[in-house]
Formats: sequence, structure tokens, C-alpha cells
Amino acid sequence: MDFLFSGFFEAFGGTALAILGVGISVALACIGSAKGTGIAGEAGAGVTSEDPAKGMRAMMLQVLPGTQGIYGFVIAMMAMGRITGDMSVQQGLALAMACLPVGLGGLISAIAQGRVAAASMHILAKQPSDFSKGMLLCAVVEFYAILSLLVSIFLLGRI
Repeated sequence: MDFLFSGFFEAFGGTALAILGVGISVALACIGSAKGTGIAGEAGAGVTSEDPAKGMRAMMLQVLPGTQGIYGFVIAMMAMGRITGDMSVQQGLALAMACLPVGLGGLISAIAQGRVAAASMHILAKQPSDFSKGMLLCAVVEFYAILSLLVSIFLLGRI
């Protein structure tokens, strides 16, 4: 069985594996952000249609799940600076694995944050003076996206 996997990795080479890992990682984070901002945007559109004066605060809630895509992009840029044309399979896999925390963490946390932001739109609609409570709820989810970002940064630093 080891022969099959080693042959598979050798066929692609370390550089290709690193590029694949970076691409998948940033794609996951961006997919999560697109989904999360979409969820929040749908709720924000409803709030804004009822009271256009709340539009700017609704937009503030909507953009929060977009940060995970930015985190994924930052890690991709950092990782791409480490890719060389003659990377070993081990080096390529290590680089790809270092990018995964921000990709997977970004995917999951952005969707969760989009749901929290959508729920926070209800606070904005019914109790606009408590808007900051909704922002704080979203910030709790953001903390885990930041942890994922930091783990990827630390892992890249070890390669």
C-alpha cells in the first residue's frame, strides 16, 4: 500500500502538491466567506428594506464573514513565496498541510459567522441600540478564524 501512495506523490512532485494544497486551502476559506456573507446579506436585505437607515450597520454585519477569505489569501501569498521548482514530496506536503488550518477553519467559521450575523440582524431590526451585542456575538466566532490563521502562520514558520 505504501508503494501506491509513494508512487502517486512522486508522480505529482513536491511543487505540484504544494501548489495544490495552497489552492485548496484558499478556495475553502473563500467558499466559506462567500457562503457566510451570502447568509448575512440575505438577512441584511430584509432589515434594510424595512428601514433603509439601518443599511450601513447591516453591511457591517455582512462583511464580517468575509475576513476568512482574506486570511486564506494571506496564507496563500505567504506559502507561495516558499514554493520552489525542485521541492521534495515531503516539503510539498508539509507546505500544503501548513495551509490547511486556515482553509478548513475559514470554511467552517465563515459559514457559522454568517449565521450569527444573520441572527444579529434581528437584534438590529428590533433593538437598534443593542447593535453592538450582535457585533460581539460575531467576534466570538471570528476568534476561531484567527486561531486557524495563526496556526497556519506558525506551521509555515516551521518549514
